[in-house]
Amino acid sequence: MKTRGSRLSALHDILIGMWGGLFSRQPASQQAPSSHRAAPESGCRLNSPPHKKSRGSALLTVLWLSAALAAIAFSVSSNVRAETDRVEAASNGLRAWYLATGAVDRGIQWMTWGDSFRNEDGTARFWEYNAPRMYMAFPSGTAIVEMIPESAKMSVNQASVEDLTQVIAAVGGDAGKAREIAGAILDWRGGSQGTSPNDQYYFGISPTFKARHASFEDIEELLFVRGMTPELFYGNFVADNQGALYASGGLRDCLSVWGSMGPFDVNTMSPALMAAIGVPPGAIGAIVTRRNAKPFKDIGEVGSLGAPTGRMGVGGNFIWTLRASARLKRPDGSPSETVRTASATVKLVDRKRFDVPVHILRWYDDAWSESAIAPPGPSTQQP
Repeated sequence: MKTRGSRLSALHDILIGMWGGLFSRQPASQQAPSSHRAAPESGCRLNSPPHKKSRGSALLTVLWLSAALAAIAFSVSSNVRAETDRVEAASNGLRAWYLATGAVDRGIQWMTWGDSFRNEDGTARFWEYNAPRMYMAFPSGTAIVEMIPESAKMSVNQASVEDLTQVIAAVGGDAGKAREIAGAILDWRGGSQGTSPNDQYYFGISPTFKARHASFEDIEELLFVRGMTPELFYGNFVADNQGALYASGGLRDCLSVWGSMGPFDVNTMSPALMAAIGVPPGAIGAIVTRRNAKPFKDIGEVGSLGAPTGRMGVGGNFIWTLRASARLKRPDGSPSETVRTASATVKLVDRKRFDVPVHILRWYDDAWSESAIAPPGPSTQQP
């Protein structure tokens, strides 16, 4: 910016000098006669006085310099505007991230208080044990905190090859590839009986590594399994029959190291997991629509929608994931496009034995959710 400023200053001095010289010249009739003026050579005729040629070239030079100065000014203004927009976007993103992390912390605090505090109508003031969502309002924005029990996911360490194949096929859509990945998962978590073909594969890629041949300690270990892709693990956007894109969850929404083999919480289990355990597509859509409007309180309500309830239930266990989607407000109060997410996996412990009944097991600075697509509902809405 210092070099550009010096150039602008030099151009300014040149323009001032040219314009000053252009208008300071006197007409020929007012110039003092000179006794030393040389006579024109014989046969040579001047079409115009020399000062007119000088004035025209100076004007042309000034016009070119003005155009160059305008181009430089336009470039500077464009860079300044781009930098201003970039700084504003970064600032809003940071504010939204702090809002999301604050919502997770507030959700953990509400879990600590539990249902000990009641409203006048008898409902829980902060958190009901089976409530799938918390709605929070802040001065700078709003947040939705999803309460997902790990029992709503299938145990990656206990699932059979058939269950794993069904889940992976429901997420990825390729039954053949799903069976290969399911076999690789069983090889990863199983005891080593020599060197398997999958081990040879891991030794042949860069960087090389060795399969643990033990139970999964973190669900992110799936990313090392042969055949696994980020799109399959995290989820992706897929097109429906009309060509519209919608978010599709990944294996991290279906499998967990703290999961179970059922019953799975119907209010929070992934649609892909519903399909894997045999719920018809029509019933899946009806369940998702109903639980978004009003959570299920009894498993009998699910059966009335035509869904098999053998492996579904209501409620969670003692390990939960709190996933917050925070959205900033505009000055007029409407929701903005700036959204950030965060999540934490926590464990509920005995309140009588521990001063802090909620222990944080894992923290995620970024935990994308489908709630990040649409603006959150009214902050006064209760689950």
